[in-house]
Amino acid sequence: MVKKPYVAAAVVAATALALSGCANNSAAPAGPQTTAGTGGVALVSPGKLTVCTHLAYKPFQYTDGGKIVGFDVDLMDLVAKKLGVTQEIVDIEFGQITSGAVFTAKKCDAGAAAITITDERQKATGFSKPYFASKQALLVKADSGITKLADLKGKELGVQTDTTGQKFAEEKAAEVGYTTKVYDDMPTGSNAVLAGTVAGSMNDNGVLLDFAKDNPTTKVVEEFDTGEHYGFNVGKDNAALATAIDEALDAAKADGTFNTIYKKWFGVDAPK
Repeated sequence: MVKKPYVAAAVVAATALALSGCANNSAAPAGPQTTAGTGGVALVSPGKLTVCTHLAYKPFQYTDGGKIVGFDVDLMDLVAKKLGVTQEIVDIEFGQITSGAVFTAKKCDAGAAAITITDERQKATGFSKPYFASKQALLVKADSGITKLADLKGKELGVQTDTTGQKFAEEKAAEVGYTTKVYDDMPTGSNAVLAGTVAGSMNDNGVLLDFAKDNPTTKVVEEFDTGEHYGFNVGKDNAALATAIDEALDAAKADGTFNTIYKKWFGVDAPK
């Protein structure tokens, strides 16, 4: 989240960290047991690629009909197939994914949550190659009269905790003259715009454009080219999995599968 997705990730001493989450189809793997996966990739649970995400972040990962689906989900299914295992998804706090706490605690093998690659996050976790380019965006009520960030002077702007959108918005707050209100997830912040609780919401353009499409009384009025790119993250000690992710994505781009998945979720061909 420029997912995402996104802000400074502190390196967490997580040996005693208690984490909780709910999995897609079954409970998250318990305990620090590590087993060898296909091709020498270490997996926390045999036969499964356990992937941490933070719901909901449509169209990257969200629940539909009781099942977690999305662009990130389909891409990580390709990685699981390459390893000869199945994907298991754990919904958990975003900051615990970007900080690497989920990997230290052996809760997950990888993070797939529209995670913007930043210098701070790279100090805490390993990353795959970038797979998606993102911008920050401003969502407002369609009839609000707000057309740009500067129009929020004296108003309140919703942001999602631990994201680059929060960081970007807070850096601009004093200059523009608005205050920020922090929400735990993207839907809560966006729905606050619908309810009139806040004048606008700042988040990644992909998810806000999708939200506006589903909620036509809102619209994205401004986008900010922050040069962000998403990557899948892994534990610092699991470079083999990062390599396997890169190889799966490279193969999908070469045979057209990546473009098919991209078009499925965004309605257009993937950028070259």
